[in-house]
Amino acid sequence: MTPSPSDDPMTLVSTDWLGKHLKDPDLRILDASWFMPGVARDPRAEYLAGHIPGARFFDIDEISDSRSNLPHMAPPVEKFMSRLRAMGIGDGHQVVVYDSSGVFAAARVWWTFRLMGKTDVAVLDGGLPKWQAEGRPVDDLPPVIRDRHMTTSRQNQLVRDVTQVAHAAKLKQAVVVDARPGPRFRGEVAEPRPGLRPGHIPGALNLPYAELIAANGTLKPVPELKAAFEAAGVDLARPVITSCGSGISAAVLALALERIGHRDWSLYDGSWAEWGMYEDLPVATGPAE
Repeated sequence: MTPSPSDDPMTLVSTDWLGKHLKDPDLRILDASWFMPGVARDPRAEYLAGHIPGARFFDIDEISDSRSNLPHMAPPVEKFMSRLRAMGIGDGHQVVVYDSSGVFAAARVWWTFRLMGKTDVAVLDGGLPKWQAEGRPVDDLPPVIRDRHMTTSRQNQLVRDVTQVAHAAKLKQAVVVDARPGPRFRGEVAEPRPGLRPGHIPGALNLPYAELIAANGTLKPVPELKAAFEAAGVDLARPVITSCGSGISAAVLALALERIGHRDWSLYDGSWAEWGMYEDLPVATGPAE
């Protein structure tokens, strides 16, 4: 097997690429598995039972802003640095992030690294399911940790808060694209988190992240990604703000935008967990307008 010609250590790499580089001394692998509320699976326990050799577990809920009452908001720079150094990850490392769903929560960690100014980070295309389906190695051994200094440079343009999103949506300064499934976007079903109103940000478009994933669990090729955004009504000549339920699948859209060369994007970190909570914020239901 040969690595895919679309391998890019700054966005997405194939299982062949990772297999070839698995023993590189400056490679660091992260298991970023995470599950929706109500899913009876424990990602840390699954990691301990078996992971790609050398992988560390990145706890999305713990490596977050503990001062916020919203789920897994982006961590302060200092917390990110301390947690990553404790995992033996620092400057000069090539990071590959995977999850046990395919291409899902790993994209959130990719975005978090990008937010911190770290660009040598890629998502493993197809994740752990594809890796295991190909008979590649897993083990339950703890990684060998060697401390390394880490420097960061927060890239504030990659994140938006509720005030910025409300302003941008009202003045049509950017296209808000919601990655939730259609029934949730349209307000036809209850949100998995209690207390949230159903519906979406007025003016937002809907591109469920699953529509960017191929049948084998990998991210679709660049031409198909671009076609999916265009089919959803996204004007790729404009800035894009990605959103979802709590900022996880919005990062899949961000990764896809980066793959197709659309650089003017940002992620609404609070997403619907925040917008749907505040009664004074407008809500739309039904299909995108």
